[in-house]
Amino acid sequence: MATKFLTTAKNRRLAYHARAGQGPGVVFLGGLKSDMQGTKALFLEDWAARQGRAFLRFDYSGHGQSSGAFTDGCIGDWAEDAAAALAELTDGPQVLVGSSMGGWIGCLLARRYPDRVAGFIGIAAAPDFTEDSMWAGFSEAQKAQMLEEGQIALPSEYDEPYIITRRMIEDGRDQLVLRQPLAINAPMRLLQGTADADVDMSVALRLLDHLQSPDARLTLVKGADHRFSDDRCLGLVQTALDEVLAAQS
Repeated sequence: MATKFLTTAKNRRLAYHARAGQGPGVVFLGGLKSDMQGTKALFLEDWAARQGRAFLRFDYSGHGQSSGAFTDGCIGDWAEDAAAALAELTDGPQVLVGSSMGGWIGCLLARRYPDRVAGFIGIAAAPDFTEDSMWAGFSEAQKAQMLEEGQIALPSEYDEPYIITRRMIEDGRDQLVLRQPLAINAPMRLLQGTADADVDMSVALRLLDHLQSPDARLTLVKGADHRFSDDRCLGLVQTALDEVLAAQS
């Protein structure tokens, strides 16, 4: 399937793959510095093809094949990208599947467009991480460098160091979702590995506690890491999807 591009109202060019099918469709929301070619995104696309279900995966601006530089973006920009993709590339209610940062983006979409959300699956969801993980974990020297130079570099086991900008931190404070109850009138499934070195189990518990949903469950998977991409974990993602979709009938 050839990659297509959507130009948003903010003139950002987003790369995407979409397949038509029955609804509710499924939208995959990737993590920080990930792209739509990841294991979970491709697994879900294959699942959707077998099911005859509509499916969308895309790259935020500054990610993958989309336009822009990563260091120019922030949570608010990427939430705008996701909102544009939801509005322009899908029809009707959708099940949002958010991985890591995508879980935060999914919460923002669900809060903004409650009628478009048929269900939500968070995979190692990381809401509010710029404030509660990054800024809270910075040393005084790192905070001073951030304020003076506008960015710092954080080591990453996945790729080159992450350049975290002052804009990302400050914008993140305008996007926080765990400071008040989060009402999502749809089935919710949260999946979290106990060996996740990037998102602590306490984040999943805190998100579950804040959710106001008629059907919300958290599954902790002993030994699973942040990637949550082995066969066992992917099977749990599929089970969660089956449960959420079954609730629509």
